Formats: sequence, structure tokens, C-alpha cells
Amino acid sequence: MRYILSLLISSLIAVIGTPIFSLAQEGRAAQATSCLDCHDSDMMKPDLRAIPAEWRKSWHFQNNISCHDCHGGDSTDATMAMSAERGFTGKPQYDQVPEFCGKCHIGILKNYLESGHGKALKANQGGPNCVTCHGSHRIQKADINIIDEQRCSQCHTYDRAKAMKQALFATEKKINDVRDSLMELKAAGVFTEEEEKAIFNTEAEFRTLFHSVDVLLIKDRSDGFVKKLEQIEAGEKIIFRELEFRRNFSAFLMLIFLGLGAVLFLLSKTPE
Repeated sequence: MRYILSLLISSLIAVIGTPIFSLAQEGRAAQATSCLDCHDSDMMKPDLRAIPAEWRKSWHFQNNISCHDCHGGDSTDATMAMSAERGFTGKPQYDQVPEFCGKCHIGILKNYLESGHGKALKANQGGPNCVTCHGSHRIQKADINIIDEQRCSQCHTYDRAKAMKQALFATEKKINDVRDSLMELKAAGVFTEEEEKAIFNTEAEFRTLFHSVDVLLIKDRSDGFVKKLEQIEAGEKIIFRELEFRRNFSAFLMLIFLGLGAVLFLLSKTPE
């Protein structure tokens, strides 16, 4: 029943245009703030003026994370935008970056601090922090594409990182396959909220493990992630079969109506 309802709603959306919620999300991401007004201005130093352009290319921008979400302050009031009273924290020190990002990425922070990366940072402040791998304002998504020789060889040889990338590959591919199927279902007008929540939770748990930088642990737990994704995939296949059945049934009904129309037309032309 929910799939029939979703198809009706998708038809309505197709008639009235872009869904309202999409417009709202897009508007929030592009909304002007005192932070952006200042950093975009000609008066700003070139390196600081480049920040908004970098942010607009980031994973944060795509997910509606703006300046004040990370740095605090009041983005609606230029006079209080950098006020400590409004929670402004500014730029963290190098060794404070993990805790700075960990305000949101709690599970990832825990795994990072227990990893070789985190221990190296805390031991001598020379280990990689979040920015080393993901960038500062042009934040990149945590997928296996971020593991490459150029980035990883800044600190060590690529061999260990390559082994980790290979360990992550099967789960990463399955995540992408399941997401592609969800996009296809959404394009067909199917509500996929439950499926999206399931894959979001699975992917979030996977990304958290990702930051342990522990090849053996990742290999040991990969099967569990793949099984969860296969369960989501099985549900998608059921929906695809239902859609195919409805398409075939609709085509069958159309043929019947066309046949009846042809018969009625011929009967109307038959002499009495």
C-alpha cells in the first residue's frame, strides 16, 4: 500500500515541480550568513576569502553544515559572529582538531584516538589529524577514494594503506550498489525512508570502524556489514518486483482497453 501511495504522490510532485523539502534544504545550504558575507568580501585577505569557495565544494556544504555549526558564534549578527559569549571557538590548534571535529563525529573520534593515527598525534603532535586526510574547509567524504598514495605517503609508505583499502573494497562496493538502487527507486517515486535510514546507520558504523585504521579488525567485521547491506538489498529487490508487476499489469489493462475500443469502433461501423 505504501508503494501505491508513494507513486501517487510522486505523480503529484511531477505536476507541481520540485518538492518543497528539496527547496528548503537547498535554501539552507545557500543561505547568506554574516560569516560568508565577511569572508566573501573584497576586504578579506585572499587566503581567508578563499574559504567560502572551498566550503561550497565540500561534503559539509552538501549536507547543510555551515560555518557556525563547526566554529560556533552567531552567524545572524555580524557584531557577535566571533563572540565567545555566543560560543565562537575559532580555529583549533593542530592537536585539538580531532576533538573539534569529534563534537559531531563522536564514534569516529573514539576509534581515531585508539588508532595508530590518534596515538601518534597525542604522543608527539606529529601524527595525522582529521584535516590531514579530509581537508579543512573543502571536507571530503570518508570513503575508500580518500585512501591514495599521494595522501597517505605524506606520513608513511603506501603499503599498509593499500592493504586497508583492499580490506574495505567489498563493503564499499556493496554500499554504493545499494545506494544506486535506492536512487533508482526514488526516481520511480517510491518512498525509501526506512531503507535510507538502514543504510545510513550501516554506513555510519562502517565509517566509524574505518577510522580505527586496523586492517585485521576491518577484515574480521566486513562480513557483518555485507550481511546487513544484503538485507537492505533484498528489500529493494522485492520493491523492484512489485514495480515491475504494476508496470506489466498496467500495460495489460491498457491493451484490454485498446482492444475494447477497437471492437466498439468496428461495431459502430458495422451496417445494421
